[in-house]
Amino acid sequence: MSVMRRALSAGAAAVLLLTGSGAASAGGGGAVPPESDVAHHGHVTLSDGRLRISLTTRNHGPDDLQDVTVRLSLSANPAGAPRLPRECLRVGERDVLCAMGPLRADGLGSRVRLDLRVAGLPHEVVVRVGTVWNGGASDRNSENNEHRVLAPATGDQYVF
Repeated sequence: MSVMRRALSAGAAAVLLLTGSGAASAGGGGAVPPESDVAHHGHVTLSDGRLRISLTTRNHGPDDLQDVTVRLSLSANPAGAPRLPRECLRVGERDVLCAMGPLRADGLGSRVRLDLRVAGLPHEVVVRVGTVWNGGASDRNSENNEHRVLAPATGDQYVF
């Protein structure tokens, strides 16, 4: 398990380094950093030990972004080795990073859906959603890209 954890952590670091290196070269020479308003929208459902997360990222502008990476942190451990969408990478016991792709100004990124089994049958799970990388852009409204969603095990959709 620790070998797998080290491999995933190394992979996550590589993803972040590769993403970061492009932005560093694009923003060099005293250039003004891009400005954005990244916002994450979606819903979380918990029922019978199954956690479903649907997430879309939007850039309200004014500048295009080369890439956005979002972190999903869970209050409960996923059961076993979860199958994740190709855009996502598990980076810890309870954390997943997802590349949301390039975002044009006033544009939508791709939708990511996760369907995870959680260990045991928790009565509730808290999902934290937050931007990890936005290409080094300034974001004057960071309140809409950081969420904490409490999902009781009712099967209802809890929207953020």
